[in-house]
Amino acid sequence: MAAGEDTSHILSGLTNQLPDRDPEETAEWVESLDALIREQGTERAQYIMRSLLQRAGAQSVGVPMVTTTDYVNTIPVDQEAPFPGNEEYERRYRAYMRWNAAVMVHRAQRPDIAVGGHISTYAGAATLYEVGFNHFFRGKDHPGGGDQVFFQGHASPGMYARAFMEGRLSEEDLDGFRQEKSREGHALSSYPHPRLMPQFWEFPTVSMGIGPMNAIYQAQSNRYLHNRGLKDTSDQQVWAFLGDGEMDEPESRGLLQLAANENLDNLNFVINCNLQRLDGPVRGNGKIMQELEAFFRGAGWNVIKVVWGREWDDLLTRDTDGSLVKIMNETPDGDYQTYKAESGGFVREHFFGKDPRTKDLVADLTDDQIWNLKRGGHDYRKVYAAYKAATEFKGKPTVILAKTVKGYGLGPHFEGRNATHQMKKLTL
Repeated sequence: MAAGEDTSHILSGLTNQLPDRDPEETAEWVESLDALIREQGTERAQYIMRSLLQRAGAQSVGVPMVTTTDYVNTIPVDQEAPFPGNEEYERRYRAYMRWNAAVMVHRAQRPDIAVGGHISTYAGAATLYEVGFNHFFRGKDHPGGGDQVFFQGHASPGMYARAFMEGRLSEEDLDGFRQEKSREGHALSSYPHPRLMPQFWEFPTVSMGIGPMNAIYQAQSNRYLHNRGLKDTSDQQVWAFLGDGEMDEPESRGLLQLAANENLDNLNFVINCNLQRLDGPVRGNGKIMQELEAFFRGAGWNVIKVVWGREWDDLLTRDTDGSLVKIMNETPDGDYQTYKAESGGFVREHFFGKDPRTKDLVADLTDDQIWNLKRGGHDYRKVYAAYKAATEFKGKPTVILAKTVKGYGLGPHFEGRNATHQMKKLTL
């Protein structure tokens, strides 16, 4: 893209308020940066850019703060940590757990019971949890003291399904879901409830909003104990799994500045951005991931966006003129949900077809291949790279914004449907 070229990209606001008095010189600087990235990679380019920003500040050169970035992954492909697990095995038993969680809720809707429950939340967030369980979360027997995990309340069926596979719960226990009185002794609470299930749940996270607040206070308490020599908590991480709709609760955002002010780099929020709340989009005409990115960055947090799966990497690499990123930036969440409820052919025509250049990008892809261009929250590699970067980041708390499909893996009647949060039964 030529220097100074007019675009509607989010970052174009950095330059459109100033005149370009020497476009040729500007082009030379831009070309130098492109060459640096091409020859030495994005990490070196980041260091150079940060050094220039630091020098600009020292020379009183005003540089605006960027709170919102393009609608792409924060971590460049060449900086992604390699995934250490076996994706085939993990994908297989993740499917078992997604099925068991769904059937457990389904069976709890028998005419003489009908106690409700949520199928779609865990289905869409399974990868986010499994990458954590398999590669990051440490138990109480860990030499460092173990981690504290605040699980999203509506995803509780998935935690029960995992415990069943581990042999910690029986089939009789699963049949006691949400039946604390009638199935006492084999009952599973609706949501994380340490008073009802003290050997299973550590923290309550429902009603919505108490999870984020308590996670911040937990991280603060860990840091307090360590700083005063009462306990070595230096190797403990606090994780909070939250929903994008949940972040509208005042309690969810009310203490973000506390975590930033105290440099709680032992705290990680993972926000499941499936773009849906109880009965429709979180932001139908807006973009909730972009909103949350600006809010958290403005509050002083480190922000990592996981928007697209690996299938998009080649398309973005070939998007040399930025036309694909432009469409990604301009497409509202309501449209993304519509695409997910349609087909690959529909996506080709109505998303990529907005610009002849982007339509050419996918000309060699079949409709099935376009349909299988996944969101980032379902890609083990992307999620692992984000978690690893979060746990290694120093000086700030981290929020990971992971884009997912609500009801993922449950078929076209569940995936991305407005009613999916309230759907309690499977149909064959």
